[in-house]
Amino acid sequence: MSQPLIQLKQITKTYGSGLAAMQALRGVDLDIHSGEFVAIMGHSGSGKSTLMNILGCLDTPTTGSYFFQTIEVNTLTRNQRALLRRHYLGFVFQGFNLLSRTSALENVELPLIYRGMAKAERHDKARKALDIVGLTGWETHTPAELSGGQQQRVAIARAIVTEPTVLLADEPTGNLDTERSREVMEMLCSFNRDLGITILMVTHEPDMAEYAKRVVHFVDGLVSSDTEQKP
Repeated sequence: MSQPLIQLKQITKTYGSGLAAMQALRGVDLDIHSGEFVAIMGHSGSGKSTLMNILGCLDTPTTGSYFFQTIEVNTLTRNQRALLRRHYLGFVFQGFNLLSRTSALENVELPLIYRGMAKAERHDKARKALDIVGLTGWETHTPAELSGGQQQRVAIARAIVTEPTVLLADEPTGNLDTERSREVMEMLCSFNRDLGITILMVTHEPDMAEYAKRVVHFVDGLVSSDTEQKP
């Protein structure tokens, strides 16, 4: 077996202190290999969102070690973690998180601006990303002029425009109807299959988790089951 792309060793996360302390993660061990599509499931408060925040370098563990491509992430500085996010990770959220007065093209360009990319190259990459998600012709529309499904497509284009190694999707179909949800999941499957992007997706919907190759269940801050799924 090859070296894991992501490796978590005895990860804990505690919020607060003393009598008010709340342990969100209680010693999580988890390996993710390059090219996997993993669904992370669990009831509210099970620790799955805390885990995603740590994986996305948006938070740090209280104890334990997080390795990304053999680099121990929790030894990095805040700026180094920001660089890891910028160059290796893409994010898709339930609430889309688009800038309301900004066009679809400009929303998709945003991560490239943080990279300091020239305007012409940004435009080209953003247009290609919108084309991949089926939104050619919608570049100048603002979020208010787009349906929920189209807004999520813009958010997905923004996540893949940087060609990330890992795509972190937090309830990506939570605000969509059944048909739009299936479209989004088929899109994520194509990125995993055709582009080789490793995908980690939090979901509470069993029918959405069926698209993943592996399902990890969390209960009370611990992994309760880890199951490979048949294609």
